[in-house]
Amino acid sequence: MIEFQQQFPIGLNVNWINAKHAPKTASLHDWLLDPESLTARLKGQCDKFQVHVIGQQVEPCSKLEANNNIAEGEDVLIREVLLICDGIPQVFARSLLPLKSLTGEQQALANLGEQPLGQVLFNNPKLHREVLEVAEIKPNQRVCELAAMLNLSITHNLWGRRSIFTIEGKPLMVAEVFLPSSPAYK
Repeated sequence: MIEFQQQFPIGLNVNWINAKHAPKTASLHDWLLDPESLTARLKGQCDKFQVHVIGQQVEPCSKLEANNNIAEGEDVLIREVLLICDGIPQVFARSLLPLKSLTGEQQALANLGEQPLGQVLFNNPKLHREVLEVAEIKPNQRVCELAAMLNLSITHNLWGRRSIFTIEGKPLMVAEVFLPSSPAYK
């Protein structure tokens, strides 16, 4: 796997819209709006599932990523990873974990390493998805440059989804972009 530490953070400077505007293409629509764990679904699609951490650091939340649950300027732990099935990167994920949310049992979320965040979240019965949004990602975005560095041919715009979750009233945000090799486009 190519070393991406120098690329971190990739970021997602995209226009998120309400999930009701998701594309109607059956497969893509199904993947974007799936209410269950993306990690679990990907694991079911392959023999060997891996998480490759691109980077993780504390930064103030940007104006672009601020929302009703996470304020602009609030300190958040940003974590970017690749979700890989059978050696092929399928998803780029970017998580924002407000430091105020990383208390009690949720402190463990700051030290996941190569463990998938989705697996930890969806195993928590106190998890609630508050918001689901989608975005079409144009080829000029950094995540598309990342896909090109991974030797993934981009022949169409990519799509992603962004969820705001709460655990015991503590918010966190997870954005996932389906890379060109993802089964979402089949």
